[in-house]
Amino acid sequence: MSSTIEANGISINYRFDGPEGGPVVMFSNSLISNYSMWDDQVEAITGAGYRMLRYDQRGHGGTDAPDVNYSIEMFAADVVGLLDALNVGKVHFVGLSMGGFVAQLLGANYPDRILSLALCDTACVMPPRELWDGRIADAQAGGTEALADATLGRWFTAPYHKSHPQEISRVRDMINASSVTGYIGCARAIRDMSQCDVLGLIKKPTTVIVGESDPACPVASAEVLHQGVEGSEYVIIKEAAHLPNIEKRDEFNSILLDFLGRQ
Repeated sequence: MSSTIEANGISINYRFDGPEGGPVVMFSNSLISNYSMWDDQVEAITGAGYRMLRYDQRGHGGTDAPDVNYSIEMFAADVVGLLDALNVGKVHFVGLSMGGFVAQLLGANYPDRILSLALCDTACVMPPRELWDGRIADAQAGGTEALADATLGRWFTAPYHKSHPQEISRVRDMINASSVTGYIGCARAIRDMSQCDVLGLIKKPTTVIVGESDPACPVASAEVLHQGVEGSEYVIIKEAAHLPNIEKRDEFNSILLDFLGRQ
């Protein structure tokens, strides 16, 4: 069951799964999704004895979507506020795409709250600006539904679209249900993000995971992260696009559990 709690000035929707005494692994969602994007990880993570903490980022799912200026720094402060409210000290943090942007700042600015980082299909800068302005205009004109086809095209490979129509439909419903205000606020924050300079500050154990065919945060972006975070690991998942945690869930789960098990 999900719950909400006040943290960093907003109500944040979150959910715990797994044994109460286990080490906490916290999962952070991508843009225009919610914490259900991690459903395929629950059995593997909790079965390995970890306490799984999922939450909806500001502007997403059951978390508030205030009409204010958003920033990646704000999203990181939301995480720390949530951990404080839940009386959780340190976590292994897994972030995909936008969740990975947040993970970088947590590792750099809040190392006392982080045990390890998994930077999944993410980047430290997301040009060009015009691309984001166009997506924002589309959302303003047609809602998040107007973004669904193009988003799904980036998130999954063509073969997966053909072989898993029900899963594609489920993810489409998640996109369509997303807040327009939240999407716009987050898209502006991503458009204005430039944080490659923080990578050298990250000293926690880090793995960089990327789908080989990800057009949104491509292999080249993952390589920048791997080179920037000293001592980081680096794994490419073949035949996967932007959401390998869904498209190649067993391989993703195996990679993640191997990394966590060595920390």
